[in-house]
Amino acid sequence: MMRTLSRLIAATMLFSFSQLTTAEQLQEFDNLQVHYIALPSTFLQPDIANQYAIKRSKYTGIINIAVIDKNNQLNAVKSQISGSGKNLLGQTEILDFREIIEGKAIYYMAIYPFTNEEIVNFSIKINSQNKTNILKFQHKFYVD
Repeated sequence: MMRTLSRLIAATMLFSFSQLTTAEQLQEFDNLQVHYIALPSTFLQPDIANQYAIKRSKYTGIINIAVIDKNNQLNAVKSQISGSGKNLLGQTEILDFREIIEGKAIYYMAIYPFTNEEIVNFSIKINSQNKTNILKFQHKFYVD
């Protein structure tokens, strides 16, 4: 089942990238590549969402983070991930990231509630390899 989730996330990321932007969503910090995406939970198949206790709703988003070591054959890196999302009204939601490990792949996922066309500024703290980095990005959610 973990392999299924990994494939689904990869396919979702590819679909989202092709639909929303031509630029890859990643940020580099020294030797680390941090790949990130925010998308509606309805992109997940119901059985996958149930397996990982993710509520599928047109008002629930998923934030997915993966940390890769460029100097170590692009291997995934265990990290401590925390952060928050803040909408334009100044309302802040603390993100509760869960670690998902599938073979050599490691993902960190959190849920974010949103309203239609809500613009959210995310600030994600990444503690990895004895360093702390801050990933900041903005995402506009749409109800489908």
